Amino acid sequence: MNRNAEQKHIAFYIGSLSKGGAERVFVNLSEYFLHEGYRVTMVTQYQYSPEAEYALDPGVGRVLSDLTPDELSGSRAVNLYRRIRKLHRIWKDCQPDLVLSCVGKNNFMAIVTTMFTGTRPVVSVVGEAKEEYPGRLMPLLADFLFPHAAGIVLQTERSRYFFHKAVQRRAVILPNSLNPAFIKPRYEGERDKRIVAVGRLDANKNHEMMIRAFARLKDRYPEYTLTVYGDGELRPFLTDLAKRLHVLDRVCLAGVVPDVAVRIERASLFLLTSYSEGVSNALIEALATGLPVIATDVPSGGTAELMKDGENGLVIPVGDLDALTDAMDRLLGDPEYADGLGREACKIQQRLAPERVNRLWREYFDRIIGERACDEKR
Repeated sequence: MNRNAEQKHIAFYIGSLSKGGAERVFVNLSEYFLHEGYRVTMVTQYQYSPEAEYALDPGVGRVLSDLTPDELSGSRAVNLYRRIRKLHRIWKDCQPDLVLSCVGKNNFMAIVTTMFTGTRPVVSVVGEAKEEYPGRLMPLLADFLFPHAAGIVLQTERSRYFFHKAVQRRAVILPNSLNPAFIKPRYEGERDKRIVAVGRLDANKNHEMMIRAFARLKDRYPEYTLTVYGDGELRPFLTDLAKRLHVLDRVCLAGVVPDVAVRIERASLFLLTSYSEGVSNALIEALATGLPVIATDVPSGGTAELMKDGENGLVIPVGDLDALTDAMDRLLGDPEYADGLGREACKIQQRLAPERVNRLWREYFDRIIGERACDEKR
């Protein structure tokens, strides 16, 4: 524990702790700062059942910011005002030195509600910027409000250029740390004849494309299967698609499972076929496991931050079925080449090791908290 950090108080502001990428990052960071001696508070708008949420360390405080039924009005404008007032009161009562927020309108709320409280807001963009801030009004609001934040965190260089130059200049790039479960020696035995993917079964993940590519190659590689870990609304559609393409007996939609690291480490190939992502945790974990990987070059630059085509995996254009089929054929047909890519991929363990990445976040936060202390002395 760092004794110099005992009086520092960090809050995290997010919609909920439902089991998603941004939520996991916030829970991991909250535990890190808690164990470093900081006081930590997690502020969420909603709270779901324990099975649907990531568990918080008991030492992390939890505060709900949503309006209670008694506080709700029939007017949306009144409800917005009441939400702003309630969140402002939370910061006044909790008095954190710094609050980290993420995802779309949450960032706007953090900036507005911390005004005149002494709490310094840090906003973060964890997904595709144009999806978090769609249309014409949302980007204008971001360009207007973000310069009033104490800090701006992005995950990719490409994301920087979505915003006005005033935001670009102040933004820093901070990566997500690797889940410790994926920090271990690479599996070096004979690989299972399995192709794997991890992600929610929704339209954005584009599992349809991987099933179609797999069906194209089914006769050339009859011993291989495709397993997708995750669940979602497209399960019936994907099951029907596999049936129509005559690969249902070789495609497994395995659902949400524990111990993904153990389940994928012996596979021959990992696929990420999303139309858009921030920096995909599933992709980070597949690379760290040392799997040969094929991933789409998502517009945010998330894949480009992690991979170099032909060096630690193969990068293909978004939505390109022919490119995916060719890349799969290349790696399945040349296991030695695929294995070399996997060995290079595994090196990301050092680059995104929790102790290294968390230290970057801590140094950034401490600098901002230090700036607050200087302001108060003036």
